[in-house]
Amino acid sequence: MNIIRPQAGFQEAFLSSPADIAIGGGAAGAGKSYALLMEPLRFVNYADFSSVFFRRTYPEIMNPGGLWDTATRLYPDVGARPSDMDWRFRSGAKVVFRHLQRESDIYSWQGTQIPLIGFDELTHFTAPQFWYLLSRNRNPHPNGIRPYIRATCNPDPDSFVAELVEWFIDQDEQSPRYGYPIPERCGRLRYFTRDGDALVWGDTEAEVIGKAPHLFTGELAGTRPKSLTFIPGDIYSNKALLSSDPGYLANLMAQSEEEKERLLRGNWKVRTDGLNLYDPVAVSGIVTNYPPAGQGRYITGDVARFGHDWTVLMAWHGWEVVELVVMKENDSPEAVRAIEALRQRHQVPAHHVLVDQNGVGGAVLQLRPDYRGFLNNAAALPDPTVGGAKENYYNLKTQCYYRSADRVNAGGVKVTLNDDTVSVYDTAPAASGGMNHVISRGCRTKLGGKIVDVRDLLKADLRAIRKHDPDHEGKKRISTKEEQKILLGGRSPDFGDCLMMREWFELSPAPLTIRTRR
Repeated sequence: MNIIRPQAGFQEAFLSSPADIAIGGGAAGAGKSYALLMEPLRFVNYADFSSVFFRRTYPEIMNPGGLWDTATRLYPDVGARPSDMDWRFRSGAKVVFRHLQRESDIYSWQGTQIPLIGFDELTHFTAPQFWYLLSRNRNPHPNGIRPYIRATCNPDPDSFVAELVEWFIDQDEQSPRYGYPIPERCGRLRYFTRDGDALVWGDTEAEVIGKAPHLFTGELAGTRPKSLTFIPGDIYSNKALLSSDPGYLANLMAQSEEEKERLLRGNWKVRTDGLNLYDPVAVSGIVTNYPPAGQGRYITGDVARFGHDWTVLMAWHGWEVVELVVMKENDSPEAVRAIEALRQRHQVPAHHVLVDQNGVGGAVLQLRPDYRGFLNNAAALPDPTVGGAKENYYNLKTQCYYRSADRVNAGGVKVTLNDDTVSVYDTAPAASGGMNHVISRGCRTKLGGKIVDVRDLLKADLRAIRKHDPDHEGKKRISTKEEQKILLGGRSPDFGDCLMMREWFELSPAPLTIRTRR
């Protein structure tokens, strides 16, 4: 009989974690699936023990080299026999393999009680699938086995998993380790609970309870928050793979630079499909660029409906954003008051104010017909830099986003936002134009129960704008608003839209020059 034991490094750390939820991996070839399948072996002598391992689709379970193949190399050595998609051990314990191809498949698990749940490639699942299965993670038997979850994954910056492991990953865009795991944090326990849709985190259970005491009262008093950890791994700790298949490392080295960052080095901030409109590196530097040359002063505004999304106003000096106003609630008269206050501070002509007229912005233009209107679905405008030729874009919004991306990628936009140049209103500005309703004078504000930096929201918006297949006429397109909102956790790219609209002034006919008679 073969001796079954984890390899030193990732596998040992993953299999020895005391966390309620342990997420392992972050690079290819670390031996993640093998470690995941080893996890239930410690309990196979318990007749009442069962565990379920999930992949998103059935083929992912049964494909060559997949979970099932790996199990056939492991479980027979401990006396297990296969039966359909289950493995049964001599004691009666079992390990079950299932898929959750459709999101609604979770409801077939209503009423179940699963002491150990495993997710192979957790980033392939949706957040609702994960959270629902967490509610099934319980042990009905008095055998002392604490219910827990183990999961593996490769990096995916657009998955819900990226938020779960955020604390373990370097988030500083100026750091040379941006996107990589922070060694001294990996393997440490973090504690959390959910307050509505927001996650409340702490270094200890007491810290979480202190942040959300209203959740731990009455019958819930004494309930403890869940613990979570992230344990990274890479191919270099998988000595068995390097010995049996030394060419696999060469396979990873042959990938594109983006794929190598993700699969070989475990970077959580790299997207690899080549569909970014904005260069991620250029987006990171947008707040540190030197102010580019540019004439004129402008205001762009993405005006939201009352109670829907946020209104975002940007004041421009040439190609530099010099002030930002965010209104979380407003109607059209309140939006006009905020624009007028911004216009006065920066001496912006009324015809240099551009608002999105697809919603409340249309009502703003009725109140102030001397402002200009931006229609997302209007036809692309002739490009004055190429003799007025009509450009091949699906609509005006697409045209302006492509032009904006070219300019940002070339370092031609500067965003000067700091605690003196950002104002966030919880409710509408006072009629007097005063600041008595400002909840924050600075870059940080609350979104979904989490403190965020508006500069990070802007960068996230630009990264969420993706290239799309051309239409049947070959016109360039970008991702839909719905696709963008998926990447942004449900919110609209209000900051990105506001930045993009500045390009309209380069395309629109210049206002007539008024000449006086002599």
